[in-house]
Amino acid sequence: MWKMKIFIMGIVASGKTTYAKELSKQMSLPFVELDSVVYYNVDGVRIKRTPEEQVQIIHEMDAKGSWIAEGVYRPSYHLLLGMADVIIWLDPPLWKRKIRILSRHVKQMIGVEKCAYKPDFQMLRNMYKWTKHFEGQREELNGIFHPYLDKLIIVRDDPANNRAI
Repeated sequence: MWKMKIFIMGIVASGKTTYAKELSKQMSLPFVELDSVVYYNVDGVRIKRTPEEQVQIIHEMDAKGSWIAEGVYRPSYHLLLGMADVIIWLDPPLWKRKIRILSRHVKQMIGVEKCAYKPDFQMLRNMYKWTKHFEGQREELNGIFHPYLDKLIIVRDDPANNRAI
C-alpha cells in the first residue's frame, strides 16, 4: 500500500471520479468523493454542510493518513491543496465535457448510472451553467494553483500539453 495523499481536481465531467476510483484501486488508497463532504443524505434529501463542517470532515479524513480525494474547487477544499502530496488537475476540452454532461444525464435518467442528486432538467442546466462559469474563471484558478506548482500535474487530452501552468 502506498503512503500518499492525492487531490484530483477538475470541473464538471472532467473525469475526476472515474480516474480517482481507478487510481485508488491500483494504489490501494482510500477514495473520498468530496461531494460527500459537502452533502449528506437524510431520508433521501441532500443537505449541505456548512463550510466549517466540511473543513472538520477534511481534517478527520487527513488524520487517517493516505487518501485520494476528488472534486471541483471549493473554498472549503483549499486546505487540501496544502495537505496533498500531489495535485492532479484534469482539464479535457470544453466540447468533450459538454458531451459527457449530456451523456451522464441521459444515463442517470434511464437508471444506468447512479447519482446522489436528482437528475432533473434543472441539474442538467446547472452543470452547463457551472461549466460556463468555470471557463470564465480560469485565470483565478491559475492564481490559486500558483503556490503549489511543485506538486501540480495538469492532464489534458494531448499528452504533449500536460504541464504546470
